[in-house]
Amino acid sequence: MTTDAFLFWFLALVTFISALGVVVFANPIFSALSLVMTMVTVAALFATLNAFFLAGVQLIVYAGAVMVLFVMVLMLFDLHKEKKAFTQGAFSGSVKLLLGGLLAGLIVGAVSMSKELYKAISDQAVTNSATGIESTKALGQLLFTQYIFSFEVLGILLLVIAIGVVALARSKGGTHVK
Repeated sequence: MTTDAFLFWFLALVTFISALGVVVFANPIFSALSLVMTMVTVAALFATLNAFFLAGVQLIVYAGAVMVLFVMVLMLFDLHKEKKAFTQGAFSGSVKLLLGGLLAGLIVGAVSMSKELYKAISDQAVTNSATGIESTKALGQLLFTQYIFSFEVLGILLLVIAIGVVALARSKGGTHVK
């Protein structure tokens, strides 16, 4: 097995285990941390494919900004009362088991279908004519010249949202009152 193949399968295994942790952990904070690990390993997978722009966007947008929003939403919940919302009955257990089996079947079908598609593509001579650097440079120039005001407004809006969530969570009657 080559180093690239080993790295891919290692990252794929870590991604799968951390994604499984997102739905298995009962504590929402642990689940959010597992989601961060999943997003970081997906970014590493992009980097192994020489898609560095996508890896950077994955880290900045999803592992950074989206997870900050998730944690802000978690701050609004009373986590001690949230455990009571999940049912432990036989019906919900059977539904979870049925949906887990359905998900496993979909994963097996997707893997077998991708193997067939990989064989079909590898039989053809696929050539990559462009590195993508030119299009990424053009996108960066467009974003930081024509749309810079939108980025600044969005940054201020996210800051105001973060301050508002902390203020609501710590206010009288909020979930994190001291």
